[in-house]
Amino acid sequence: MKHGNNTKDFNTQISETQTPQHTGSNSVKNRSSRAALVRLVLLCFLLLTAVIVLSVFIYTNNTNYTEGRRQLRSNIANIPEDRDKFLTIITNIIEERKQLLSNITNLTEERNQLVTNITNLTEERTQLLTKITNLTEERKELFRNIRNLSLENDQLKVKNQNLLKKIQIVDGWTYNQSSFYYKSSITMKLDESRRDCIARGADLIIINNSEEQDFVNRFSDRAAVWIGMNDSVTEGTWKWIDGSTLNSRLSFWSSSTQEPNGGTRENCAVSADRVKEWPTFSGWLDIQCDRRFQWICEMNVSQLIQNLRDN
Repeated sequence: MKHGNNTKDFNTQISETQTPQHTGSNSVKNRSSRAALVRLVLLCFLLLTAVIVLSVFIYTNNTNYTEGRRQLRSNIANIPEDRDKFLTIITNIIEERKQLLSNITNLTEERNQLVTNITNLTEERTQLLTKITNLTEERKELFRNIRNLSLENDQLKVKNQNLLKKIQIVDGWTYNQSSFYYKSSITMKLDESRRDCIARGADLIIINNSEEQDFVNRFSDRAAVWIGMNDSVTEGTWKWIDGSTLNSRLSFWSSSTQEPNGGTRENCAVSADRVKEWPTFSGWLDIQCDRRFQWICEMNVSQLIQNLRDN
């Protein structure tokens, strides 16, 4: 506020009021004096107001300053604690950063491994597709071969049937169930009969099933014939000439006399179907090996072919 200028104006006004006026009346002088007094009072009031306002302003500022200083001191006192908190936070952030970097490294390695695996799997897939393509072609080729072989097989079956019809009887041999059979017209002991079969490239018959037994019954033509079985080694244990033991479920002993019943005296076997000597018997009989009977030799197709080649 400009107190100096106001004082100067006031003094000037007083000087002016004190200057003698030779042209105005007393009433005019009185009015001027009152006006000056009013101005003085107003000026004092303004000065007082200014002082009050300034005091309030200074007090307010001082209060705010004190509070601010107190707050500042409090903040300064809290700085170490805040600093420790920030340091802890920074330390945690650094550790998290390290962990994240480690995770990134691990993930990068896993990614690289996955990329490698994908590459390998892609290569394997390509190889498998190539193999599938090749196998598909091979499959097609095999199917073509199978069709061709089936046709050839059908043709061979026809030829084989025709051939079998032609060789139903080859030098006294008769074909049945993939084997050829020969029946002697004379009688011999068992060992002599077997030697004759071997000389013909065959051996005494081994009966494997009921169909073959039925064939023997027909083929023997009411004659008792030697078959390739005996229990000479162990009494009661009947074995075929190929060394196999007789299967009791595939035996065809005659039930009329509960065969075999000859004990150690009868170690060889014949097949007889209501022959003249045993008209009520049908099946196998154990009998002495030195007796004389006709015999049946058996030779499979492969043996016959080999014999024909050798001859």
